[in-house]
Amino acid sequence: MPFALASCSIGLPKHTLHQKIEAIRHAGFDGIELSFPDLQSYANLHFGRDIAEDDYDTLCEAGQAVRSLVERHNLKIFVLQPFSNFEGWPEGSKKREDAFARARGWIRIMEAVGTDMLQVGSSDSEGIATDPERVAADLRELADMLAEKGFKLAYENWCWSTHAPKWSDVWNIVQKVDRPNVGLCLDTFQSAGGEWGDPTTESGRIETPAITDMELSVRYRASLKELAETVPADKIFFFQISDAYKVQPPLDDKPDPESGLRPRGLWSHDYRPLPYDGGYLPIEQFAKAVLDTGFKGWFSVEVFDGKFEEKFGQDLNKYAQKAMDSCKELLSKAKEKETQ
Repeated sequence: MPFALASCSIGLPKHTLHQKIEAIRHAGFDGIELSFPDLQSYANLHFGRDIAEDDYDTLCEAGQAVRSLVERHNLKIFVLQPFSNFEGWPEGSKKREDAFARARGWIRIMEAVGTDMLQVGSSDSEGIATDPERVAADLRELADMLAEKGFKLAYENWCWSTHAPKWSDVWNIVQKVDRPNVGLCLDTFQSAGGEWGDPTTESGRIETPAITDMELSVRYRASLKELAETVPADKIFFFQISDAYKVQPPLDDKPDPESGLRPRGLWSHDYRPLPYDGGYLPIEQFAKAVLDTGFKGWFSVEVFDGKFEEKFGQDLNKYAQKAMDSCKELLSKAKEKETQ
């Protein structure tokens, strides 16, 4: 099973993509998720000026240089991410026009960096369609654009999404899209944090008068059983791992006034450590369910830890090795659960 680390999940803003790649290779990873902001930062440094996010000619030139850099370190860019807020905009709207223009630009970048997979997160925008058929139609159109280049699309549930916050929601949409080059990106945080955890409660779990702690656990186990029994392994294009801190005091249950993020979105951006590094979510159970499908693809670390500097200082090698160790430990413990 190949291991990867997302470029956005290592280091501080001052660290270069080259420094990140060196640490990732040193820890023994096989590949990276290339984050668009890292490509843009690389382009800024490479050309000595600020490169706009829609300057695709320049970004592609930088992308070719990134591809060479990664290949020199015997790594693979297996996915470009995160392609967000794409699906569900009204027909004929400027938002929809911009989303498809961005898709064409990102496909060019995929060619330049040498990857064949695009990660698409379930949209968290207001004003989009929530009808699965409408969402599926947009993703089908994107899938066909990607297919012209031999590329594929990995659709991920974001647990604060306005229309598809659960793995079962994105799986339903993927089935409606009905294209061989469309599958899932599953994530321990997005599912455990969406179906069991809650950053706005003292317990860190979903709390409602109608659901006891026992019933919550039963529902979560039932969801994982359904995943293991209904999702074919070849439709899971890759698997992301992270955990979450229990937030104290809990986050407000309303959108953050500065960022506009909903509570789980804010939780995702700042409170996601490596597995076995201070989190509390039931991620081993989720990993077990994914492995029970027969999945043997990319096992990738994607974390957003606001305590990075406090824990690791400037030591990217120490962090990358910790990330590799967490991959191996989670994989081992999930496999042990399979035999219980």
